[in-house]
Amino acid sequence: MIRVGVFGAAGKVGQAVCAAVHADPELELVGSVDPHGEQCASAPDGIDADVWVDFTVLEAARKNVEWCAVNGVHAVVGTTGFNDADIARFREMFSSSNCLIAPNFAIGALLMMKFAELAAPWFESAEIIELHHDTKADAPSGTAIQTAKRMAAASSEWSEDPTKTEVVHGARGGVGPAGIHMHSVRMRGMIAHQEVLLGTTGQSLTIRHDSYDRSSFMPGVILGCKRIADHPGVTLGLDVLLGL
Repeated sequence: MIRVGVFGAAGKVGQAVCAAVHADPELELVGSVDPHGEQCASAPDGIDADVWVDFTVLEAARKNVEWCAVNGVHAVVGTTGFNDADIARFREMFSSSNCLIAPNFAIGALLMMKFAELAAPWFESAEIIELHHDTKADAPSGTAIQTAKRMAAASSEWSEDPTKTEVVHGARGGVGPAGIHMHSVRMRGMIAHQEVLLGTTGQSLTIRHDSYDRSSFMPGVILGCKRIADHPGVTLGLDVLLGL
């Protein structure tokens, strides 16, 4: 039995994580704290967990992940926005336990990124549109950034942006790796959605994934809890655990 604690249990995703952990016969929910690290069930130091799951906000997540490293507890992290310095620090800190940081736990989203990576060498232009709920604080999403990185690694030959004048500043979105443009939509009623648009002479390809409910993330979270012990150090992306 794997004992699991949840940071961010009062949030909507955290509530879904608690329910999913409770429903799995191989996992035991042993404690939870609220989105900002304050006591909800009992303090982390008083909870004997093998794995802590974090879906909070960036400032709290940094402290929560460091706490896991210091206390030799595995971490499964869905909070996004960590920078390169954060990742480097986590790599140094995790020696007696492991950490999984994933921008998206929906298996369909991971396949979307893989398909975009496979398609990249066959197209000259690409743009990414990501759409999320109206409480998401960071833009673009971690999934969009990771998608662009994988596409850029798969092909370095991308056409230049033909735009000469932006009538409205920012109309062309943000520019990511290899010059791939990324556009962020924040809208009430949405959960997590992304389109990858690729174009070449006479044709285009659209790869889209939609999460209509936060339950779509739960199979990936549960998988992370069960497999993180077998992946030393810091692992970036659930796709590594899936062999994608």
